[in-house]
Amino acid sequence: MNRATASSYSITMRLHTAPDHGVVGAVATTIAQAGGIVTAIDVAESSNARLVVDVTCSAGDADHAHELEVAVDALDGVEVYKVSDRTFLLHIGGKIEVGSKVPLKNRDDLSMAYTPGVGRVSRALAEHPEDVPRLTIKGNSVAVVTDGSAVLGLGNIGPGAALPVMEGKAALFKRFADIDAWPICLDSQDADEIVRAVELIAPGFGGINLEDIAAPRCFEIERRLRESLDIPVFHDDQHGTAIVVLAALTNALRVVRKRLADVRVVVSGGGAAGTAIVTLLLAAGAVDVVVVDRAGALSADDDTLPPAHRELAAATNPRRVTGSLHDVLVGADVFIGVSAPGILEPAWIGEMADDAVVFALANPDPEVDPAEAARYAAVVASGRSDYPNQINNVLAFPGVFRGLLDARASDVTVEMLLRAAEAIALVVGDDELNPSFIIPSVFHPDVPGAVAAAIRDAAGG
Repeated sequence: MNRATASSYSITMRLHTAPDHGVVGAVATTIAQAGGIVTAIDVAESSNARLVVDVTCSAGDADHAHELEVAVDALDGVEVYKVSDRTFLLHIGGKIEVGSKVPLKNRDDLSMAYTPGVGRVSRALAEHPEDVPRLTIKGNSVAVVTDGSAVLGLGNIGPGAALPVMEGKAALFKRFADIDAWPICLDSQDADEIVRAVELIAPGFGGINLEDIAAPRCFEIERRLRESLDIPVFHDDQHGTAIVVLAALTNALRVVRKRLADVRVVVSGGGAAGTAIVTLLLAAGAVDVVVVDRAGALSADDDTLPPAHRELAAATNPRRVTGSLHDVLVGADVFIGVSAPGILEPAWIGEMADDAVVFALANPDPEVDPAEAARYAAVVASGRSDYPNQINNVLAFPGVFRGLLDARASDVTVEMLLRAAEAIALVVGDDELNPSFIIPSVFHPDVPGAVAAAIRDAAGG
């Protein structure tokens, strides 16, 4: 039985078995027949009475993992003694920690790092506050702020449940840009309280990364913080996504030999990500962009739209088309989905223009199965790591903040976002570019540096 598996559903089963090493082979066969993939088998103990065997395998989801456990436990001479979920094990105690950059081995070390020596530094900073980023962690620190109201794929789960996601974000900042980031999970979904809380903690940070805050509240929070703070505020769900989408689309259009100014683009989803994508596409030179939400195409002719959608409609849909997603896709060159799973029928792609480009970015399940979409489209991208062309924000935000911090920038501009997208796109050389490779890997070593340099140049730093 063939089933898709994922490392995020990796388990280790500790088995007590009869003292027969042939049982190990039977266990591996059973797991494979049940659709799992065995990645490791270790004999932990061996005696005349029994074997203790640790079997690590990947499943497709939690239910599938349980099916594997049941199948193995049903074997003669095998008892599943304990099952460990490797993803949960990885999170025990959290994924990040604080470490000292200076030695604290003796009295002299303490006297310089803390009292009394630190008092000299504090007194100097009180007289010259412009030196705070140079003499403290502020110059290399970012607050990753959420209210837990729009966690990717999970929705409004609250600040505590969002904490592992923010920890992961902080770990990515460190891994890809050597930035010290701190998860800040606020127990409020009131815009006034969130804005004030961030304003109060801002002196300790060089930048603010807003994360997983629901629209339209996120728009107001970002706008107000940008007005009140003297450090850059970046909403990754909006601007990080927009940067990577523009980079990928730039290269996708190179593949199909079309110009952004000439193509018809349909964006499914008018929330935070969709709005930012549209805004950046228009700034990059797109002309014919139509946004589709649950009720259909957004048009300036519709006076029943809520304020956020009214602004979006006023900037898009120059032909004033109406109708469903299916209706507006006919003849379109590009589909960008940041909405909901399964809303795009593969056959509809066949009604798009020749050499269509399809970005199905809903997570964890995209608007259309990428493999099905590839039957009709020239270029397909998704947010998934198990298909080519993964659109992943980690290509953008570490380098963006590295550049912002290096330049001591106080704001994030549209020009910076455009330069960052161009930098990512250019990492893929002409000799590498093809329909299955329009965007570099998140582990490509050149990406963070290229993005940071582009941000510094745009900031004049």
